[in-house]
Amino acid sequence: MNQPDPWKFFDTIYCISVDDRFDRREQAKKQFAAVGLLERVEFVLVARHPENREKGIFESHLLCLERGLAAGAQHILIFEDDVFFRYFDPRVLAEACQHLERLATWNGLFLGGITSGSRATGVKSLVKIKYRCLSHAYAVNAAMARRIVREEWRGIPYDGFLRENNADFFALYPMCAFQGLSESDNQTVAIDRIRRLFGGLPFIQKMNEFFENHKPLFIALHLAVVLVLGALAWAWALW
Repeated sequence: MNQPDPWKFFDTIYCISVDDRFDRREQAKKQFAAVGLLERVEFVLVARHPENREKGIFESHLLCLERGLAAGAQHILIFEDDVFFRYFDPRVLAEACQHLERLATWNGLFLGGITSGSRATGVKSLVKIKYRCLSHAYAVNAAMARRIVREEWRGIPYDGFLRENNADFFALYPMCAFQGLSESDNQTVAIDRIRRLFGGLPFIQKMNEFFENHKPLFIALHLAVVLVLGALAWAWALW
């Protein structure tokens, strides 16, 4: 028996790609094919911004949202071309999307990213998040898209703009989309080197997800260690 398409929730699906990065597009196509998306993704080719890379990224995401709105989409999914997939389970994605459909309000769904907070929703496959950064695999509804496309560039990277407007953002659990399969285009070399030093973006994203979704356990363990050390110190003083 064939499973229903877990991607049907999304009306339009785009992948941003710099026009001369043929290598990235080929790798991205292999990734999309592996999760049943290749026939649905539209690659949006953009030129490198001549002066400001972050402005170019901002404009590229708005271009995708404008296309989605023009097509009448209610749910717009956007990827960047260095995305790759791990732990993808169509049942998890389908369950998360079904829950979103039942919610009165949601603005964003992240298939990958870094958060500064995460809490349960009552559905194992979906968590409500406080978004921090990364925009390589996310979806917004039409209302949020209309709000974003009215914005003008004001010197804030796209990640930062999303962080300012992160009410009712959710994430797939576990996340299945990671960034960094292809060689980086990042001109911020120092940041890229630091990320590689700590295992690269995929490792950082996975560790962040684990921590934010098990924070009470980490707090309890730290308290237990403090209590044990305190008890040992007290016993040593008495001895």
